[in-house]
Amino acid sequence: MTRMNSRAQTMLFLMTGTLLAVLLAFGYSVAAKSESSDTTPLPLGELRAFTEVFGKIKEEYVEVVSDTQLLEDAVKGMLSGLDPHSAYLDSEAFTELRVGTSGEFGGLGIEVSMEDGFVKVVTPIDDTPAARAGVKAGDLIIRLDETPVKGMSLNDAVKIMRGKPGTDLSLTIVREGQVGPLEIVVTRAIITVQSVKSRLLDPGFGYIRITQFQSHTGEDLIKAISALKKENGSGLNGLVLDMRNNPGGVLNAAVSVSDAFIKKGLIVYTEGRRKEAELRFNATPTDLANGKPIVVLVNGGSASAAEIVAGALQDHKRAIIMGTQTFGKGSVQTILPMSNGAALKITTARYFTPSGRSIQAEGITPDITLQNVTVAAIEPNVERIKESHLSGHLQNPNGNGESDAQNDKPKNDDKNASQPGESLVKNDYQLYEALNLLKGLHILQSRS
Repeated sequence: MTRMNSRAQTMLFLMTGTLLAVLLAFGYSVAAKSESSDTTPLPLGELRAFTEVFGKIKEEYVEVVSDTQLLEDAVKGMLSGLDPHSAYLDSEAFTELRVGTSGEFGGLGIEVSMEDGFVKVVTPIDDTPAARAGVKAGDLIIRLDETPVKGMSLNDAVKIMRGKPGTDLSLTIVREGQVGPLEIVVTRAIITVQSVKSRLLDPGFGYIRITQFQSHTGEDLIKAISALKKENGSGLNGLVLDMRNNPGGVLNAAVSVSDAFIKKGLIVYTEGRRKEAELRFNATPTDLANGKPIVVLVNGGSASAAEIVAGALQDHKRAIIMGTQTFGKGSVQTILPMSNGAALKITTARYFTPSGRSIQAEGITPDITLQNVTVAAIEPNVERIKESHLSGHLQNPNGNGESDAQNDKPKNDDKNASQPGESLVKNDYQLYEALNLLKGLHILQSRS
């Protein structure tokens, strides 16, 4: 075994001294921990191993690596080893994160996480290049152009995906149920996310789509519901809240959306190691839907803040949750800015629904489970005959006694004429069923 030269010994000594100074500044102690102290002793054996590895890399690695790069990589390794959502953000990534929460950024338009060393698509964002190219929630990205993803950090993968707008990126994807990898080419673009979209499905029945929870989502929701009421000419009879493929976002925005429909009680609470991580959010006496029925649509791409809203409305029995099991991200990440312009995104708490449910790794179970299927109409070969079509049929005593069988027959002259709801049932079966359920709830409510 070769003996370490004097230069390496000096470097290791300085490195150990630097680590000691940093760790002491964060509350570690070289002495044994006392019962009343919050400090912990330094793991000197592990620090010695760290400095030894550092020195061997400096001396033996095939290429020269700067101390700055090695230390930054070490920090990234510490964060990535905690959980899939904790990460070290350099100054560029920190800036992108802040821009992303405001609703505009460059890239493909997908929310991602790490799974088994690969990039997993949590959900494609509405009206983005990735969504239009056919990327789906649950896809595993194994290659970016010619670069394998295995072994790459999530931040490094995101940097590649957020290239210059107008340029193409080839994604090699493994999809459940698909034989062999898929190759999807996506053209990067400036991603402008419209957090809240709305329209009337039928007279009196509104539709609100929340694509992502941003800092202004609560305000946008209020404006959208006000616009729907104005378009309808009166109050709404019911509302569909669509949070399918919503990857989450800002916690306060989820609280604002929940508060818009819950008049009193707890919305969500968090628990963590530090007292600052223990938060409770309560509703204010406001219901923008005025007590009218609400159906919430969710699926496997509904995560984090979307699950907070679904869980709160479900626990308060304020809405019927329809769709499929949600993603199951029940943790809260805090952004801790660093003096060098970087930041730590670190998991600091778990959140719980009002009834005390933790959604972590489980998700929200819908009240009504409904897969999104494709429906095709089957035209009957024989037109059904009704009583009113029979010759000499009795007249209805409540009518005028002049029933015309010909007028009772369905009009099939135009085979291509769309019936009410036909387009909806073909394009979005889950939304079609949500609207039917909403109408049924309205009928029951109006009769009570």
